[in-house]
Amino acid sequence: MRLGIASLVAGYVLSQFYRAFLAVLAPVLEAELGATKADLASASGYWFLAFGAMQIPVGIALDRIGPRRTAAFCLLIGAGGAALFAMAGSPFVIKVAMALIGVGCSPVLMASYYIFARQFSPAVFGTLAGMVIGIGSLGNIAASLPLTAAAEAFGWRETVWALAGITALIAAAVAVLVRDPVRVATPEGPKDSVLTLLKMPAIWPILAMMLVCYAPPGGLRGLWLGPYFTDVWGYSRPEVGMAGLWMGIAMVIGSFAIGPMDRWLGTRKWVIFGGNAAMLCFITALWLAPQQSALFSTLMFVGVGLFGSTFPIVIAHARAFFPPHLVGRGVTLVNLFGIASVGIAQHVTGYLFAATPAQPAPAAPFAAVFAFFAITTAVGLAIYLLSQDRTD
Repeated sequence: MRLGIASLVAGYVLSQFYRAFLAVLAPVLEAELGATKADLASASGYWFLAFGAMQIPVGIALDRIGPRRTAAFCLLIGAGGAALFAMAGSPFVIKVAMALIGVGCSPVLMASYYIFARQFSPAVFGTLAGMVIGIGSLGNIAASLPLTAAAEAFGWRETVWALAGITALIAAAVAVLVRDPVRVATPEGPKDSVLTLLKMPAIWPILAMMLVCYAPPGGLRGLWLGPYFTDVWGYSRPEVGMAGLWMGIAMVIGSFAIGPMDRWLGTRKWVIFGGNAAMLCFITALWLAPQQSALFSTLMFVGVGLFGSTFPIVIAHARAFFPPHLVGRGVTLVNLFGIASVGIAQHVTGYLFAATPAQPAPAAPFAAVFAFFAITTAVGLAIYLLSQDRTD
């Protein structure tokens, strides 16, 4: 089972990589394929929307056929998407490829969480969930300076072809190494479904928090970091990679730190609220002072990455309300809210960016993007105050 979980974690490293690598490839895709920033925002959004759209069927598949076949099959689709990306000749093909990669990545984290929920104590779920996010965030780091170096040395198409091969190998490893937990018997009576979960009033404020907790770090690291530092501060591709590296490292540290905090402090609600309130401060600073200095902006992005790492503990908070036979559908439902919101946000911010004049201040369109993330985070925090705290 340890090797099986390791293979799923390797798949999640790829998932984190794919959601972030457009920020580094943006300049070359603009130059070679004529992609606009709105095109790239849409492409990033399609990854998240496809990923989110898969969460309900993935949840059903986890409960009915198990994580092994679910994750292996989808990862093969992701490998095909990466191959299509490597052959892309237009922004449209990039968008289709990103959607297929999103489908491929959609089950790997939830497959791990399903195994944790079924085979480990509920008290350590948050710690294990944070550990997977922390290790997986190494993909964020790989999608920064290492990706820049590989693209410079071998070419971006050759690099993405190699990623397609790695994705196919990990799919094979999942198929061979993962062991499905014993299925839970479904209770007698009417069939339960996702609607059963949505009838629980306790999870709605948590879902509101999930809508906003990952959108800022996911959206900024996944796309906007690259264009922002290129257009506003004149960064080269290696310098953009370095800025992404620092934010990626902050996300790794934050994910490892946040996991056990609910046990240390005896609360999930206030750990989540405090982390996202701090993230809101950093986003607001970017909104109000987008041209302060390159160092200031880098530190603000790092702060968003560090404190915007509450994703696993928000899932742990919701998971505490789910019955055992609906764990698969429960964790994927929460994940749907977290991932789909990033896809929607990328489309909205792409339109905001395109609609905001860049003269006389080149940072103005980016300030509009930062404002969107700040305002939505503040609304989510206000709703989350109504949530019921629960620890295991």
